[in-house]
Amino acid sequence: MKSFIPREVETLWTLFTAPTVWALHFLVCYGTVAVFCAKGLASEISFDTVRVGLGVVTVLALAMIVLSAWLAWRQWGFGSDDPPHDEATRNARTLFQGFATLLLSGLSFAAVLYMAIPMIFIAGCQP
Repeated sequence: MKSFIPREVETLWTLFTAPTVWALHFLVCYGTVAVFCAKGLASEISFDTVRVGLGVVTVLALAMIVLSAWLAWRQWGFGSDDPPHDEATRNARTLFQGFATLLLSGLSFAAVLYMAIPMIFIAGCQP
């Protein structure tokens, strides 16, 4: 099966993709709500509008993390070799990196979901 994403993108940088997406999502969500509440923008924009916007950001972040996990799974060889990948070979390093990236993607996915939970329960800014 021909892939649309070339294998050249699977470098050491893919290891940091999912945690970076989580960190940016964290900054955008908490920064947006902090500025919204600090500036008193509730008279111009409703909190529900902010909530919907942050929901879109959350869905985009989760999609990017799932893409990162898929690339990691592909790099790991679709799970064909079990860890530990501790040999001193290029293949073992590639498999280890794919497995580590897959685990970080799972952790980042859960972190984004847990960070999105307050958007459901918070009704608005507190005075």
